[in-house]
Amino acid sequence: MKALVAKRARISRVRGVQHMLASSAAANAEAQVVTLETNAAKLASLRDSLTLSSGPTTGAVLQNRGELAQRLDKARNGLTDAIVSARAAAEQKVAQRLEARQRREAAAKLDAKAVQALTEWTELRMNAAFRPKGSKNVEQGEN
Repeated sequence: MKALVAKRARISRVRGVQHMLASSAAANAEAQVVTLETNAAKLASLRDSLTLSSGPTTGAVLQNRGELAQRLDKARNGLTDAIVSARAAAEQKVAQRLEARQRREAAAKLDAKAVQALTEWTELRMNAAFRPKGSKNVEQGEN
């Protein structure tokens, strides 16, 4: 009985560690999404800052700004795929975290049940040790 309680306690500890690892992975994945979205916003802001000032400009200036704007747009569009895949990965990590949490809670319940069963078993054993043995004494006294 004690081995069962120890085994359940060990399982409960393992499930707790698994949940912490899953939580950490989910937080890292969500941070990755936030970082990618921030980078995309910075690229968009930089692209928007390439407006021309009023006044005369040369063709070379227009060509350089146009090329830079095109490169920034290409980089931002490239981040779109990365953001989508990072969001999918983050959602998957959140689902894994929830699953690990459910397993941890189930293991904690089993651990509590095992402790309760051990307590009841111990009480029954203690009560069995103190049973009166008067029926044997009475029979022996009659002979």
